[in-house]
Amino acid sequence: MDEEGYRRYLRRKGKKEHVIDELLGGVRRYAAQLANRGVTLGDAADTDLAEYIAALGPLDKGGAKNELRAVALYYGYLGRQDLAQQASSVRGASVAATRRAFPLAALRGVDASLIARLHDLGIDNAAQMLAAGRTPADRERLAGQAEVATAAILELVKPSDLARLPGLKAVRARLYYDAGAETPAAIAAWEPEALLLALSEFVERTGFDGIAPLPKEVRSTVEAARKLAQVVKYEGA
Repeated sequence: MDEEGYRRYLRRKGKKEHVIDELLGGVRRYAAQLANRGVTLGDAADTDLAEYIAALGPLDKGGAKNELRAVALYYGYLGRQDLAQQASSVRGASVAATRRAFPLAALRGVDASLIARLHDLGIDNAAQMLAAGRTPADRERLAGQAEVATAAILELVKPSDLARLPGLKAVRARLYYDAGAETPAAIAAWEPEALLLALSEFVERTGFDGIAPLPKEVRSTVEAARKLAQVVKYEGA
């Protein structure tokens, strides 16, 4: 780790010395975890960073977010924009989602008993759900703790992911999810007109307890989905 170079980089960014010391500590801890697996900071891949993020635990806690900030800044210094963006995106999504703190119990069509089990594990809102179920390994681990199938956890992660989009909370998130647009990436792949038609047909065909969105709303949702950073790793993603 190039500590002196990183210090100079942070000073140029206007960071105070005590902040620099804290950021260096975060990078050292990350480097130590990588070293345990025989990986260096410069050689790390996105999967290495993902494992580190999972090991941090819930990102709604300040310490975990600070650790990610340190790593993001260090990879910015190294010129590894892929990993800098990965760390920043996960941290930013956690910050934004925590501010909204959309409760899992407000999601439509969820299993109340599972919500209660997750509550006992300290998971009550969409931000916490995304932090705890970000990767397949995270979801498998959480499923074991909650004593449910991994698929049941995924069925909460996806609408929690959708809830990061403006306007997609209780009813709307359930509509998009049930109609097959289960994630922000899936929404981003649609053309707005085609998605509006699919949603409208779904409501009409199934008698969904809610109305189809307006064209302007669907266009806005697709545009937002295309700009939204991916924070959840799904199978094959």
